[in-house]
Order: sequence, then structure tokens, then C-alpha cells
Amino acid sequence: MTGTATTSRAASLVLVASALFGTTGTAQALGPDGLDPLVVGAARVALAGAVLLGLAWARGAFRAAARVDWRVLTAGAAGVALFQVGFFSGVRLAGVAIGTVVALGSCPIWAGLATWAATRRAPGRLWTTATALAVAGVVTLVLAGAPAGGGDGVPLGLALALAAGLGYGVYTVAGSRLIASGQRSDGAMGLLFAAGAVPLVPVLALRWPGGLENAQGWLTVGYLALVPTVLAYLLFGAGLRVLPAPTVATLNLAEPVVAAALGVAVLGEPVTTGGVAGAVLVLGGLAVLALPARGRRTAGRQEPGRQEAGHQKPGDQKPGDPVAGRRTPDRPAPTG
Repeated sequence: MTGTATTSRAASLVLVASALFGTTGTAQALGPDGLDPLVVGAARVALAGAVLLGLAWARGAFRAAARVDWRVLTAGAAGVALFQVGFFSGVRLAGVAIGTVVALGSCPIWAGLATWAATRRAPGRLWTTATALAVAGVVTLVLAGAPAGGGDGVPLGLALALAAGLGYGVYTVAGSRLIASGQRSDGAMGLLFAAGAVPLVPVLALRWPGGLENAQGWLTVGYLALVPTVLAYLLFGAGLRVLPAPTVATLNLAEPVVAAALGVAVLGEPVTTGGVAGAVLVLGGLAVLALPARGRRTAGRQEPGRQEAGHQKPGDQKPGDPVAGRRTPDRPAPTG
């Protein structure tokens, strides 16, 4: 598979993952009354972490893997936990549409800044342009969906959604660096979510049952754990193996568009001009990243016979990796 085809396939996997992520808020809204958002988030990660780690182990992800950088894993686990607490509480207070778009709309900024802090390399102009367009679209979506006069819980909900975006950005970068250091993508996702479940276990214990005393509550958590977490993050990790973290974070801005569409189709939310304009801006940002891919790959192609450190040769693909290929030239290099 050529470099351009590999990059395009990785971008497609991230977009499919984003579509699955976009069902999260709607699934929670359709769940039974009385669900505690902290319990939902903690139970989701505990179940998903166990499944992801078990799948990675069964597929041999850790047989010949490099040593884990515990600093990176700890930071990523903290990001996973922060996202769950911030996201589910934020959408409960600020609303599904607004909470989702703020959390995910801020993620590329956090991811770009985290990558800059970790590698001392600022994201490129293309990322800046694409992210500016997409974030403008997210802001437009928020303004179009904001309730008249707001509400007492909206400011706190927005702050929690921003914290969720920070967590998302941190564990996106952490996952990228674990993969760059030699971990398989499925193994990296398993490690991150299993470790992220640890600080949430006390939350689950203290607030139990939090709406999980009936089958409907467990059906909601089961869906959230298996579809927009396990399945989505296997696809997400595959894309993260090929694409740099800031690009993945910007591609994930497709999620607010999916969330807004589900709000209209499933929850009966009204269609507004601002909502349509916001969706177009987000898609425009994604197009900026996607359309010039061939030119960027051609410009950054290595000389024959040279291989960048950490890149796999075509015959060195590890079994079970959904996507194999060279990482892009701006891929953050591992540290430690």
C-alpha cells in the first residue's frame, strides 16, 4: 500500500471512529432517568478498559512490545479519567449538543499545545488553518444551539466540557507517543483505558449504584463501553499509528457534526442556519487536512534506501495491527 493510500485509510478510520464517538451524548440522553454521569463515565471506562486490554493481550500486542514509558502512560491515564468526568458531567449541565461540541472542539488546541510541550515542535500551518476553521465551526454550533439566557448550570458545564477537551488532547498525544515508542496501537489503547479506569474506581464505589440498579442502565453503559469506546478506539488507535496527534484531534471534529445531526434526527432538536453553517466550517477544516495529503506525502517522501528510526519495513508489520505504514514526517518522536 502506498504512503498516500495508507494516510487516506488512516484518516478514514479516524473519521469512522469520530462518527461512533458522536453517538455518545445521544445514547446518554436516551438512557433511563436518574443515571449519574460520574457513574456512567467510570463504569464505561472500567468495562472498556478491561475489554481493550483483554483483546490486546489475546492478540499478542505485548509479546514483543517495547518497555512502557510510565510517565507517558500516567499522563494518558489521567487524561482518560479527566475526559470521562468532564464530558458526562458537562453534557448533563450544558446540554448534549453544546457539551459535545465544546469538549471536542477544544481538543485539537489542547492536543497541539500538548504536542508542542512534549516535543518542542509547534504544529504546522496546515494544522493551524484547519483547526481555526473547525473551531470556528464549533463556536458557531455552540452559539446556534445556546439556550436563550443560558442557565445556572451552563457555565460550569462549559468549564467541565473544556476540561474534557484537555483530557482528550492529553491522552491523544500520550497514545501517539506510546505507539511511536514501539507499542502496538491496540496495546496502547488497552493500556491507556485500563490505567485510566484505576482513578475512577473510587468514584464508582462512592456513588454506586447511580442508576445502574436496573437493566436499562447497564444497557446504556454497555453500549457506551463497547461501541463508541472499544470499537471506536481500536479504529482511533489504528489511525493514530499513521497520523500525528494534532491531525487526529482535528479529524475528530467530525464528532460534533455527527452529534448535531443525531440531535436533529433522534432527539428532535431544531435545524438552524447557524447549525448548518457551523457544520460546513467543521467539514471545511477536515477538507483542508484531507485534500493536500498527496502533495504533503510526495514532498516528505524519504530517499530510497533510507528508513526513519522507529519506522517499520513493509515485512515488519506486527500481527493484529489494523493499519500499518510509515508515520508522517511530523510525527512526534518518542522521548525517554
